[in-house]
Amino acid sequence: MQLNYKRKIFLYFFIVFTFFTAAVVLFENSREKKYKKEIFESGQEVYAEFINLYLIRNRIDLNNIGRLNELLPLLPSKLRISIIKDDGKVIFDNDITDPESMENHLDRPEIRKARVKDHGSDIRESASVNKEFMYYAIHYDGYFIRVASPYDVVVKDFFKSDNVFLYFIILLFFAVLIALTYISNRFGKSIAQLKDFVVSARKGKAELHHIDFHDDELGEIGDEMVNLYKKLQESRKRLLVEREKLLQHFQSVEEGVCFFTSEQKKIYSNSHFMQYLNTLCDRLVLNVDAVFYESVFAGLQEFLDKPDDERLTLYDEKIEKDGKYYQLKSIRFDDDSFEVTIDNITRMEKTRLLKQEMTNSIAHELRTPVTSIRGYLETLKDQPGIDPERKQFFIDRSYTQIVRLSELIQDISILTRIEEAGDRFEMEPVEIRSLLNELNTDLSDCFKEHHIGFELQVDDSVKIEGNRMLLYSIFRNLADNSIAHAGDNITIRVSGYMEDEDFYYFSYYDTGAGVEEKYLSRIFERFYRVNEGRTRDTGGSGLGLSIVKNAVLLHKGEITAKNHKDGGLEFLFTLKKTVRP
Repeated sequence: MQLNYKRKIFLYFFIVFTFFTAAVVLFENSREKKYKKEIFESGQEVYAEFINLYLIRNRIDLNNIGRLNELLPLLPSKLRISIIKDDGKVIFDNDITDPESMENHLDRPEIRKARVKDHGSDIRESASVNKEFMYYAIHYDGYFIRVASPYDVVVKDFFKSDNVFLYFIILLFFAVLIALTYISNRFGKSIAQLKDFVVSARKGKAELHHIDFHDDELGEIGDEMVNLYKKLQESRKRLLVEREKLLQHFQSVEEGVCFFTSEQKKIYSNSHFMQYLNTLCDRLVLNVDAVFYESVFAGLQEFLDKPDDERLTLYDEKIEKDGKYYQLKSIRFDDDSFEVTIDNITRMEKTRLLKQEMTNSIAHELRTPVTSIRGYLETLKDQPGIDPERKQFFIDRSYTQIVRLSELIQDISILTRIEEAGDRFEMEPVEIRSLLNELNTDLSDCFKEHHIGFELQVDDSVKIEGNRMLLYSIFRNLADNSIAHAGDNITIRVSGYMEDEDFYYFSYYDTGAGVEEKYLSRIFERFYRVNEGRTRDTGGSGLGLSIVKNAVLLHKGEITAKNHKDGGLEFLFTLKKTVRP
């Protein structure tokens, strides 16, 4: 039968107090017996001291111990007196006629104790007279004096415990039982309430507004548990919401994610993870466990199999497959569970390679003007008496290279700002016709020098909310490209041939030499030259058309290049009417 808490607490208290009461009674009885024994032994000691004093004062020799009989009438009639030498030989015993016939007494318990502590006692039956005695012996110089009283009813009654204390303990025991009953009932009710709450909370059916604990310490604990339960429920709801958000996030991200237990059992994976697994594996796999045995994941497997003393928390590997790049990562958590992610980083990797190529190209482009400037300056430095005309030539050439270097740095700066901080360009309403008129004014001398006509077919109403400097750079770089590569005696025509709700459509073309079809797809690449060395010969930076394309893209447009039907190179591009969202 299973006991409820009230009965259990009563039973526990009852057992504890029973043992406690028994221990107190036994301890008290033991102390009382010890105390009475000490009193009785004190009386025995008085008799022994009296006998020893008698032997000393009467100068009784141990060989003439019979004179001790003269003392016996002065002592209690039942008192047994024995004189025992140090060697254990009994030389006197008032209950034995021939004491010399008695066996050696050195092994008697009271004698053994007296040899060690000068006195000793024992209760036992005498082997000589077959009676039970309480013996007490004292060791003196050369002999033992032992006195013994019969352990009869009188002596036994003397050693009995006083029942008054026992009655008091029994009365106290029943009083405590009554108090225990009250306490167990009170605690039992509070515990029962707590139990009902815990059971209902575990089943998720706790009715918090019906709970009313007693006004005591357990009630305070119960109220605190209810408050903690409420907070736990609120936290659980928030966790469920966050869990749903996290799962939705994992399903929406392009990255493949999978979580495993420390035993390499799947906890969760999104759909992208299986797609990436089958992309990287040479055969069709149907289970995420492929990361633990497919050869393409050998590095990950080695990471997971490392012993504890060599174990790392992060693994990162780049895998190339069919011209694409994938990043494989694993993070090990404190409980030895871990996460594996696979991400397609092809675009990022190609961007990195493109930046690396651009860096190399920039270094290549900078090397020529810097080398030229250094050569001219070293010549001027090492030959102070050089001809003035030649000296001016070197200065002019150095200046030309510095201008070219400045233009290159400026173009690189513009490209970098467009790509990395495009949102920082200030946007304002820009009238395209006015901007093109400004361009015509700025390049009028150059147009005359090369016999270039500049025709505009753009309405005054065409207005774009964009960055004026970048919009100007689009048309300026196109015009500079025509001046540098289209030849002399040509015409440049800019027209806004169409518009819709969001965009203006522009055409820019010249009537020059044009570009071979095989080069058209690459003319917007940084530092790309249709004819190697042509840009350097004409003084350009090699970045003009790249700036054009990026400026168009910043204004949410698109641009393409083709050879015009009447000859020359044509650029078709769109510009959004307003760049702001």
